[in-house]
Amino acid sequence: MSLTVVNGLPAHVLVVHFVIVLVPLSALAVVIGAIWPSAARRMGLVLPLLALVTLASVPLATHAGEWLEEHVGSNALVRRHAELGDGLLPWAAGLFLLATAVWWTARRSAVAQAASGDRSRSASSRTATVVRVAAAVLSVGVAAGAVVDVYRIGDSGAKAAWQGSFSKTATGDGGDNG
Repeated sequence: MSLTVVNGLPAHVLVVHFVIVLVPLSALAVVIGAIWPSAARRMGLVLPLLALVTLASVPLATHAGEWLEEHVGSNALVRRHAELGDGLLPWAAGLFLLATAVWWTARRSAVAQAASGDRSRSASSRTATVVRVAAAVLSVGVAAGAVVDVYRIGDSGAKAAWQGSFSKTATGDGGDNG
């Protein structure tokens, strides 16, 4: 089964909205979880599951976009959009890996704190801080890259769909009811 047309519309036009919403939402959640461990604990398993749904939505949108590309007139704008779209999967995979790592470390640190109490707190605290800082830096970098890439892909798609397809001045009566 191939998801290419939904209700008479190209599926790409619909599925792409999941990507547009889920990538920035996952990016924000990963960064917040990496910087604020108690938030990661509160999000719990929702954090990696959100990133997994995000990751799964990218190839769906790409597949539907490849079908659409074969059914519209090819031009430089369409080809540029398709090329940019092919680059999003690694960013989404990075978000998923980081979300899983942030969730796992937050979960482990909560269990370790509960089990150990105050003993050997300084060594494990330093290690946890180093891991948290590294995760935060990586999360900010991957999140920024993913969001910028989604913006670039969306902008190129809008140009491919709309450039030269509308008038900059109103045509007709413009719905004037007066």
